[in-house]
Order: sequence, then structure tokens, then C-alpha cells
Amino acid sequence: MGVKTVELLTTLFWTCEILLRPTWRNLTDSYEGWAYRNGFMRQVHRLEKQKVIESQHYSDGYRLHRLTESGRLLALGGRDPVAQWNRNWDGIWRMVIFDIPVLRSVERDNLRKSLKNRGFGCLQQSVWITPDPVTEDRALLARGPVDVQSLLLLDVRPGAGETDAEIVAGAWDFADINERYAKHCQVLAQCPRQRLETPSMATSFRQWFRLEHEAWLDAVGHDPLLPDCLLPIGYLGREAWNRRLEVMSEAASLMREFNCQE
Repeated sequence: MGVKTVELLTTLFWTCEILLRPTWRNLTDSYEGWAYRNGFMRQVHRLEKQKVIESQHYSDGYRLHRLTESGRLLALGGRDPVAQWNRNWDGIWRMVIFDIPVLRSVERDNLRKSLKNRGFGCLQQSVWITPDPVTEDRALLARGPVDVQSLLLLDVRPGAGETDAEIVAGAWDFADINERYAKHCQVLAQCPRQRLETPSMATSFRQWFRLEHEAWLDAVGHDPLLPDCLLPIGYLGREAWNRRLEVMSEAASLMREFNCQE
């Protein structure tokens, strides 16, 4: 999905909705209208067809655009962090163990990449773990019938006194994850505070908006978003999210108040 399309979805998410009247006057009265003339909203019809955006049309010429649930998740980076943190955990770890020969190194590397992208933690290069059921992942990971001599998926509990906290610390690099959230918070602190009154100010704001989204995706993309009961002490994800809610609420107000007569 293109950068501008993602930017549109993110804008819709933080401003809740866009209410447009397709006239020249109305298209000069809002941030969305300014962005429209700068190529920001050319993907609307395509996104409607993809059911990422839904629209309502009114007899007086207004159109209401809002995100569908799939569009909302796309704007969040593919996962809802609050829903992930608040999900229940049954206390069972799911382990993926594989032994793929060196001659099939590409397949082995692709499997590791797939596991990492799905939020699995790496205990060893060939031993990965997650707190979530892997029923749906089985076929995707195996890419065909599962050969237990090369790939094995297990439901496990610690058997020698290992704590869940120790497992989490061994499987994920939360020092790196926290560093990424800290960088994201630095970008949040750079949010423009002045009212948007000129195209150049709107352009600067748009650049910051894009940087914020990229910084958030970088942080959350490396975060397994574990259930709350498994989050390590000092984890910055929730703090960063709450700060993001505050700053983006202010940013949304700036977008809604933007009025540029060109």
C-alpha cells in the first residue's frame, strides 16, 4: 500500500471522519481539502472498493467517509495494541522447533523471517515461541504437509522452574523495543503546536505527521505486543501509546481547524 494511501488512512483514524462537500469552496476550507488538491485523497474510490473506507452520500451534496474495521487496523499498523495487551492468556506457550538442512537455507531463512514478522520470540535460531495459538499458522509455516522431523509445533509449560518473565527476557529484545518507543516519543515531542494558517505550515505539519507514523510503525513492528501479564518491568509501549493519543488528539484539532484560501 502506497505512502499517501497509508497517510490518508492514518488521517481518517485520528480525525474520526471526513465530511466533504464536493464544491470548490468546500475544498478550500479544510486540511483534507488542501490535502486533496495535493494528491492526498486520490485513493478514496479505490479504498472504497477494497472495503477499507465506507461512504455515505447525502441529498445536500455531503459525503461522509469513515474507516472500516480493516481500514482502522491498517492505520494502526496491522494490529490494535490495546486489544493485544488486553487479551487473555491461557498460560500455555506455543513453541516452534525446526531443523532445516543447510542446502535449504533460503527456506530456513524465510521461515525465521515469517516467525519474526508474526511476533514470535527467538529462544534459539531454530526454537521460537509465542503465547498465542498457532493453529492458523501451521499451514502457513509448513507450506504443505507438516514433516515432524523438520518442523514441530508444541504447546508447552515450563518444566524446571523457569518463570514466564525469564522466557520473555530470553525470547525478545525489549531493550531494543524500548529504544524504538523512546525515539517515537521524541518525534511526538516535535509536533507543531501553532495553528495551521498557510500551505507551507500545512506541508511542514504533513511531513511531521508522516515521520510520526513511520516512527510508530518502526516501534510497534518490532513489538510482540504481549498480553499485559507478560509485559516486562520498564516496558514503554503502553506509555508511548497513551502519549500518542494525547498528541494526536491535538494534531487532529489542528487538521480540523485548518482553513486555507488559495
